[in-house]
Amino acid sequence: MVEKITADPVKSLSPYTPGKPEKELKREMGIDTVYKLASNENPVGPSPLAIDAIQRALTQLHRYPDGNAYELREAIASHYFVNHNQITFGNGSSDILEFAVRAFVEPTDSVVVSQHAFAIYDLATQAIGAEVIKVPAQNYGHDLVSMANAVQENTKVVFVANPNNPTSTWVKEAELRQFLQRVPQHVIVVLDEAYGEFMEHQDEPLVGWPNSVQLLQEFPNIIITRTFSKVYGLAALRVGYGISHPAVADRMNRVRPPFNVNALAQAAALAAFKDLAGLEACVEQNTKGLKQIFAGLDDLGLSYLPSQVNFITFFIGDRDARSIFNSLLQRGVIVRPLANYEMPDALRVSVGTEEENQAFLTSLRDILSD
Repeated sequence: MVEKITADPVKSLSPYTPGKPEKELKREMGIDTVYKLASNENPVGPSPLAIDAIQRALTQLHRYPDGNAYELREAIASHYFVNHNQITFGNGSSDILEFAVRAFVEPTDSVVVSQHAFAIYDLATQAIGAEVIKVPAQNYGHDLVSMANAVQENTKVVFVANPNNPTSTWVKEAELRQFLQRVPQHVIVVLDEAYGEFMEHQDEPLVGWPNSVQLLQEFPNIIITRTFSKVYGLAALRVGYGISHPAVADRMNRVRPPFNVNALAQAAALAAFKDLAGLEACVEQNTKGLKQIFAGLDDLGLSYLPSQVNFITFFIGDRDARSIFNSLLQRGVIVRPLANYEMPDALRVSVGTEEENQAFLTSLRDILSD
């Protein structure tokens, strides 16, 4: 009966597979200590200011949240020098990615994505029955020239992840500008900047990192998405946002569910957003963690993709990546296999604490030496 009433596009969909939860692995393996390095979470945790804000908000759990997230909206608008009506909030930035598809894409339309890009782009498009045009990657990154060439008359949205997950590659402003100049103005370009803060708060500024908000003034067909799940350490609360032209934001808000960002998430996100020192400390610790893992992978003779963000994709050569993944699980270390991203010989490891990083490297060394 269910098969008959299921929408045709949904029949062929496979649900998104998240990183394996710690408690699940503990149950399966009968172990007490687990190092979860699979979901690009912040090992430091939330800002203490965010924790305090949550505590204060607990007394109002019987009230609906502010449906427009006024205070958080004003803080973000002020920070980026945009109008409050240019912002759309989501239950995580993945919501904004879906809003872009739901608001602008018909089943007869197409969406352009890159190979090795975030799975939600495909899933959101396939869920409404639209066509996914997947462009082969170039050196594991977006081939923007080919992506622009792939735009058809019926293309409504192009997704560009900057930096890209899971390959950590990124697009420089000159290249991005040339791409935007080629894409028709009626095609929405979603700039997924879930990891953007890691790029913007390096000790030394990254030459060429684009200022997407400035580009929005020139290219009103841009939607910029950001999240509080990564550097801000609020993954459990699910809050993200998009910045776009007011007319674009208006259309996305029409498909946004009411009260989609809860009160605790709003309070914590506002406090975390204002804690610049906390953000910079997290980026600094992440940089140290990157160096630790790079050095360990170098010592093991394994190749990897350069990264400024909170994860590293590495290659295991002639060994079976799935086997390595399973062996790490047996040792209580959770990483991310990338076969579903057309990278069967690669694994992705999130940057953790010094102890977590060392546990991963020690376990990997033991496995490779067997």
